[in-house]
Amino acid sequence: MGLFWDNSPTAFLILTVLLGGSAAWMTGRALARGWRPVWRVVAAMLLLALPVRFFHWGLAEGTLLSLHYYAVDATILVAIACLSYRLTRARQMVTQYPWLFRRTSPLTWTERQRSHRGT
Repeated sequence: MGLFWDNSPTAFLILTVLLGGSAAWMTGRALARGWRPVWRVVAAMLLLALPVRFFHWGLAEGTLLSLHYYAVDATILVAIACLSYRLTRARQMVTQYPWLFRRTSPLTWTERQRSHRGT
């Protein structure tokens, strides 16, 4: 038993990181594309962590009702979903409003400097 997994690191990587992470990535991207607030990403990942925990129990003989491992799964899913959300939102802002914003990094953007004519 480890800090991050209750049965095996392989099951953790496959079920939480690969399967759950893929769903988290797509959810974060979809919520950003729909212009939803970031708190919905967190709420959706808290719900997604429940079936991930169920898969650990049903497929890998893990612990079903463990607050610790649920929190680990939820934290990883929230991190993946928030990364996807932020990447998508940064791309949206500079693509849809190029006259207002410019990209400063893959995750951030800033307002363009406005030129004042005639003053």
